[in-house]
Amino acid sequence: MSAFIRVATLLVLARAIIAVPASDSDSASCTGTISSLDDVDDAVKCTTVNINSFTVPAGETFNLKLKDGTTVNMQGDVTFAVKNWDGPLFQVSGKSITFNGNGHTFDGNGPSYWDGQGGNGGVTKPAPMMKIKISGTYTNVKVKNSPARVYSVSNPAPLTISKLTIDDSEGDAPNSKSNGKPAGHNTDGFDCSTTDLTIEDSTIHNQDDCLAINKGSNIVFQRNTCIGGHGISVGSISSDVTVSGIVIQDNTIQNNDQALRIKTKASASDSTVTNITYSGNTGTGLRQFGVLIDQSYPDTLGKPGSGVKLSDVNFIGNTNSLSVASDAMRVAVNCGSGSCTGTWDWSALKVSGGKAGPITNFSGIKNFSQ
Repeated sequence: MSAFIRVATLLVLARAIIAVPASDSDSASCTGTISSLDDVDDAVKCTTVNINSFTVPAGETFNLKLKDGTTVNMQGDVTFAVKNWDGPLFQVSGKSITFNGNGHTFDGNGPSYWDGQGGNGGVTKPAPMMKIKISGTYTNVKVKNSPARVYSVSNPAPLTISKLTIDDSEGDAPNSKSNGKPAGHNTDGFDCSTTDLTIEDSTIHNQDDCLAINKGSNIVFQRNTCIGGHGISVGSISSDVTVSGIVIQDNTIQNNDQALRIKTKASASDSTVTNITYSGNTGTGLRQFGVLIDQSYPDTLGKPGSGVKLSDVNFIGNTNSLSVASDAMRVAVNCGSGSCTGTWDWSALKVSGGKAGPITNFSGIKNFSQ
């Protein structure tokens, strides 16, 4: 009997050991593979996640809530089926993430939405297409044909975005719904309200701002190429926000409305924009302005507001060389009464072509003349 009891006891212990679930650390060391949205919940339990080619069903978000320290590898292209809804189409969150696009594409099927109105009317378009809420690195990803705005970035800790391609070039042409205007509209490349962000070595072809910084600090935008849109923007700036410590350097801006712009809303109050540095940027084929600093947004060179304090805007270091169209303005500055302050060093700005623009309500620009 005692031998029987010993055997039975061993069997019970064996079953108990087999039934013990793997620890978090064990499960996290696995590799998860995503070939449909059905795979996501299990895949994100792992710290290596591979994404294969698949189509995301219409009206759903491909949402990755990742464990800290996860590495993501795209191994195929992801296409989003079409539905008129708010989006986003893709969202990723987590800390210390390594996201490797490996040159693969997120395809937003933009031509199925484009009507020349973007977010200002027409059909509802998913915007932003891509929400990035990670720290770490996000690299070598291609986005093609976004319905409207492409990236919204709100990283929880330092993030470097590099070697991206945003290709909305098909939106340059009119279609049957755009009344002769470019079909793509409001296709901003990066909308940023964040801190400690670097965006570098990327190419953006779109029909709106290449970069728009709405609030935040310690943002670097460098060695990027912006084609066809509205240039590199600080703003538009609303009420009760601060923008500081922005470096825009060594970028190439081709065939945009303007190269470099700061736009603050005429109605905004209690906001500050300061310590903005431009260095080594090159702009060609600029249709309206070389540099535009305007406190009358959404108007252009309208009646400026004075609720956003603007200071320490400098063109220094390597020369910023801009070439504007014959009927464009080289530089226009439209400040509210008393809202632009201090001395701004523009010694590294050279603008050719076009005509001189107005400098309103500010005499602090030094080492530059039109």
